Amino acid sequence: MSFRSFPLRFKPACMISPIAATALLTAASVAEAIDFSGSAALTSDYVWRGITQSRGDAAAQAGFKAAGEGGWYGAVWGSTVESAPEIGASSELDLMLGWSGALSADWALDVNLTHYRYPSANVDLDWTEAIGVLTWKQRVWVQVGYADDALASGDAGVYAQLGAKWPLSDQLRLEAAAGYYRLDGADRDGYAHAQLGAIWAFHAPFELRLTAHATDDAAKTLFPGLAGSRVEVALQAAF
Repeated sequence: MSFRSFPLRFKPACMISPIAATALLTAASVAEAIDFSGSAALTSDYVWRGITQSRGDAAAQAGFKAAGEGGWYGAVWGSTVESAPEIGASSELDLMLGWSGALSADWALDVNLTHYRYPSANVDLDWTEAIGVLTWKQRVWVQVGYADDALASGDAGVYAQLGAKWPLSDQLRLEAAAGYYRLDGADRDGYAHAQLGAIWAFHAPFELRLTAHATDDAAKTLFPGLAGSRVEVALQAAF
């Protein structure tokens, strides 16, 4: 048979094999079962566990999450940061893999592994933390994190936080949290911090957040110039 007589003209271009059709339907079903969400924010100061990560300067942040029906999820979150010149870090990228779900009518649990990456740093600042958050009635939460290489220091660290939020109206709520970060190998055992914030959901999906942060003197010793009292203003949106 010559190439010219090969009967391609009798096979419509839109024909799909049963295997390909099944694969497409399966992919569509999986896509429908996954919940996609994201967030974005502009903040006057990126403060993490009481310590500024942007040296008091503004930061841009964004995140994306894909969650399945069984509670498993993957997420990525990023922010601009500012480090000392010799370190050279200008961005942070957090990669998360975890599970979240209701334990009962009042209690919910979120457990995940979070990998912190600093792609532009001149030194290795990457590290990984296991985190668990137990929430009661979506109002009160307890968070515990553990890493054997906390803050890429080579030493273990345990972080604990207790927080709560109080709705004042449909648009306004208050949030408060206090935490302690125990860091092995540090000059001091660790440090404490607290924060109090007011969040105004003025127009969905936008919120305006005003947060006051404070740390103890141990934090000022561990992180000179980066700890202490500071106020953060952020415009954020969830979608």
